[in-house]
Amino acid sequence: MRVQYVLGEALNNIRRNGLVVLGAVVAVFISLFLTFGTLVFGEIARINTMQWSEDVRVIAFLSDDFRDVDELMATVQSWEEVEEVFFMSKAEAGEEALVLLTGAARRTFEDNPSLAPASLRVRPVDLNDYVAIEGRLQNSPGVFHVASAADAVQQIAAIRDGLRVFFWVLALALGAAAVALIANTIHMAIYARREELEIMRLVGASSWFIRTPFLIEGVIEGIVGAGLAVAAVTGLYNLARDRLEALPEFINLAIDSAFLVRRGVLVVVFGAVVGFAGSSLSLAVHRYVRS
Repeated sequence: MRVQYVLGEALNNIRRNGLVVLGAVVAVFISLFLTFGTLVFGEIARINTMQWSEDVRVIAFLSDDFRDVDELMATVQSWEEVEEVFFMSKAEAGEEALVLLTGAARRTFEDNPSLAPASLRVRPVDLNDYVAIEGRLQNSPGVFHVASAADAVQQIAAIRDGLRVFFWVLALALGAAAVALIANTIHMAIYARREELEIMRLVGASSWFIRTPFLIEGVIEGIVGAGLAVAAVTGLYNLARDRLEALPEFINLAIDSAFLVRRGVLVVVFGAVVGFAGSSLSLAVHRYVRS
């Protein structure tokens, strides 16, 4: 079977059944547009949750008469749960209080800035490590109180893990839907040509001779639909990033271009696989090849 003939038949089938082929391409486009869009949105969510988590600190307030700060910092830094630890002096803590507080509380620190205690600020390796760090700090010398944004940490961790699962499940579900849609479209295409296929079978054409052009047609439709989906999502992302420059600093829409390229290539390859799988699974192909 010559490659030129197979490709020619696939392209002829596409030209002869433009509306049906358009339906297949649109089906793949919609499914993979949502899939690729989900992956891009998931990456934005991942970047932002990581950025927010980097700002989470466990704060160990130190007694005014404690002098072994360097030793305590070295000990805390050696813990496997700790990513980073730094010291904030009483003067720095007083300046921070003036920035963060308002009203009567701010006036209190303006009158007596030495009220703000020195502290160690500890960043966990993982958001879930804050409980272990907090417990160990409470038993450390010189520490009279430990504070952490426990509720906020748990919420950020839950959002991060939940989004990760949601986006992968949605991507897999939409991919499966794309396979089903293109299988149904190829089924309709073969039904429209059932008389031609019956004649080919009667004159001795092999099952692969009949099947292969439809497989190639499905692959072409999958690639075209996936390519359009990647182009559309990338264009919309670039437009949103350029138009939404005034977003608050804690919301980051910047994605590494390498991520878009890698995921875009995977989506196009997946589109080809979807087209091949949809064609292979089409009941019409099996019915007319095996009859």
